[in-house]
Order: sequence, then C-alpha cells, then structure tokens
Amino acid sequence: MKISEVRDILGASVIAGEDHLDRSASVGAASDLMSDLLRCARAGVIILSGLNTVQAVRTAIISGAVALVLVRNKQPDEEMVAQARAHGMPLLCSAHSLFAACGMLFREGLRGVDEPPSPE
Repeated sequence: MKISEVRDILGASVIAGEDHLDRSASVGAASDLMSDLLRCARAGVIILSGLNTVQAVRTAIISGAVALVLVRNKQPDEEMVAQARAHGMPLLCSAHSLFAACGMLFREGLRGVDEPPSPE
C-alpha cells in the first residue's frame, strides 16, 4: 500500500516527507511503546503511534519503516519534523484513534507484522 493511499484512507495530513509518498508499506505495526515497535523492525513496515516525541521518529528510522503516522490528532514538535525531514521519513498526522486507524488500513488490505503481507 502506497503512503499516499494511507494518507487518503486516514484523511491524514503530511507534515514531512512529501516527496516520499510513493513508498510502499507491506505491513503495519502500531504501539505507543517504542520497544514493541523495535521488535517489529523490518523493511516495508509503516508505524502508527500516539507517541509524539522524537523517539518515535528515531524508532521509525532505526526499524526501517517507510513512514510514521501519529494518531489521535497528536502534533509533532519542531525536533520531530526536523528529524523526519533529515532522514526522508514521511510523517503523517491523523485524527483517528490508534484502533480505528489500524482497522481502516486493515480493511483496505494492509496486514500486521505477524500476518502474511497482502498481495500488491
């Protein structure tokens, strides 16, 4: 699933990484615990979280994520935006809850890291 599709499905705003919305997410991971997200590290993962700290961006970068989506209308601070831009990491914001955002993406075919990836 393209990051541009994720943006459209979630009605999300793009805060950083506008030039990288053509990247594809093959699986999704969601948590507010960065240690849980590091266990999901793999190429093609998109991370959804309500944690709006620079650690969330760093975790996304370290884990090889294709994008980071902040949920519950959380807004990133300047340091988060700067780190995302410096690393070419798409950073999106959605008003949906973590549960709802995951469900919406699942309904459209994106699977979790513990499930087989959806066919592209």
